[in-house]
Amino acid sequence: MPTPELVHLDTITAYHRFMELSEPENPLISVVKFEDIQRMPDGCSRSIVHNFYTIALKKNVNSKLKYGYQAFDFDEGVMHMMSPMQVLTIDATATETYTHTGWLLLIHPDFLYGTSLSKKIKQYEYFNYNVQEALHLSEKEESMVVAMMQNIALEYHSGIDVYSQDIIIAQVELLLTYTERFYQRQFITRKIANHKILHQLDVLLTTYFNGDDIRNKGIPTVQFIAENLNISPNYLSRLLTLLTGQSTKQFIHDKLIDIAKEKLSTTDLSVNEIAYTLGFEHPQSFSKLFKSKSGVSPVAFRQSFN
Repeated sequence: MPTPELVHLDTITAYHRFMELSEPENPLISVVKFEDIQRMPDGCSRSIVHNFYTIALKKNVNSKLKYGYQAFDFDEGVMHMMSPMQVLTIDATATETYTHTGWLLLIHPDFLYGTSLSKKIKQYEYFNYNVQEALHLSEKEESMVVAMMQNIALEYHSGIDVYSQDIIIAQVELLLTYTERFYQRQFITRKIANHKILHQLDVLLTTYFNGDDIRNKGIPTVQFIAENLNISPNYLSRLLTLLTGQSTKQFIHDKLIDIAKEKLSTTDLSVNEIAYTLGFEHPQSFSKLFKSKSGVSPVAFRQSFN
């Protein structure tokens, strides 16, 4: 399969021209209805890098979209957010036009400059979630999002004055706050899927700690774990915090200490040998972590079995 052409769109105006839309009314922000996008460029695959934030509510998609290497599933209406410099791949070889509906909000970082949202928007982790972690809305939630998009569009089309930016910023912040609430609901309502991920994580760590990887590569990083579970580090961290009250790093360390306790209680390996087999370069680092997690040193823990 040929590699999709990579297109860089640094400005919102460039995006409008690329998608054959009319010029944006404000070069730093735009509200687009997907019904107004008639062009799927050349019927070919494209990988697009946006240099601005995108907030999309989509339904009825007839082309395959990918974020990174994962395909979007738009059988139902979903929201997906992307921060600047992320890659969106459009595989449009089977169609030449968009038929999906919904809303697209484009916000250049310069529009946020000097506002409270400039820093706050970076705290919303869902801008860096993977595609399979998109937000699936209920009918009521979708209606609320549409209403907020319509309010932003109304102000956007009203012309620029001294109040325009403040009003739009307030409305965008409201939209993002509701999105945060909806994601929290999704973490709760998708318990089966979430516990499946937790089980996969447990199996992954058990296999890793009992194999050669731990000796050769050391303690697994959060990024390594997330990649092997095919989810984003931020999503994994939020999921574990909800289910276990722990961060991913804390969960990894607890699993490691469980393995260490098993080795201390069932083998004759020295504390130093166990430390090395669990990926520690320095046994004192292992002993320090063990005591912080268990309340006793590895030696004291082993002696309690004698």
